[in-house]
Amino acid sequence: MNEKWILDACCGGRHIWIDKENENTVFMDIRSLPSGTIELQPNWKCEPDIIGSYLDMPFDDDSFRLLIWDIPHAISLSGIIGAKYGELGENWKIELPIGFRECMRVLKPQGILIFKFNDLSIPFRTVLELFDKKPIGFTPTKKGVNNTAFFVFIKERYNA
Repeated sequence: MNEKWILDACCGGRHIWIDKENENTVFMDIRSLPSGTIELQPNWKCEPDIIGSYLDMPFDDDSFRLLIWDIPHAISLSGIIGAKYGELGENWKIELPIGFRECMRVLKPQGILIFKFNDLSIPFRTVLELFDKKPIGFTPTKKGVNNTAFFVFIKERYNA
């Protein structure tokens, strides 16, 4: 049996994936929504392998070599965008550092965390200041009036 060494901790509709059924990946999300949930996009769905929260992941320490963390980007959303991406909610300043520590906990030493975020509601700097590590790099993209970036973090060999 193939060991799954990638975790998508907030998979949603697997928007960033080309191979949406990657056999090396565990897809996790806090919710499950069937095809047809969004009337104007009848094929869209959120079907994780595991229902779970990035705040308290059901995995052992040092479980994955690669972790994708594509969290909701807005504090509050409605309509199609809200249904597709979810929302952070009002406790984001408390929850994001907890989620980041959980991501680091389940990463293997020298594992890589790819954190995707959009500055729709909150500036990148404000979010990154909540984490106890700095990214080693990032790739910005520009879409409309907002920016999306993919930040890369590495878990050190002997990280707590």
